[in-house]
Amino acid sequence: MGVFQDIEATDLFTLISQPKVLVVDVRNDDEVAKGRIPNAIHIPLPLLPIEYTKLTDASHVVFYCHSGIRSALAADFAISKGIKSVYNLTGGIIAWSQAGYSLVLK
Repeated sequence: MGVFQDIEATDLFTLISQPKVLVVDVRNDDEVAKGRIPNAIHIPLPLLPIEYTKLTDASHVVFYCHSGIRSALAADFAISKGIKSVYNLTGGIIAWSQAGYSLVLK
């Protein structure tokens, strides 16, 4: 079984310009309403076991949450389902915002 990798906000900013990179927001609806990373899809963590098949066509899957804890759980789950090139955004959306990158409203 594989292991996910942690990724910093600056590296994610570069990675998302490549094709077939899927960024997944695993936060709750109320958190997403405050802003999300551009082009990210929203799959709340409790729904990931039902919706993980949406991830199978991506070359890289990056999970994020508020601070990086729930997204690490999501990344572990994705690895257990055989998804390759899985990343967890270190520090979550907090780190993304602190790095100066923009958010979009839902």
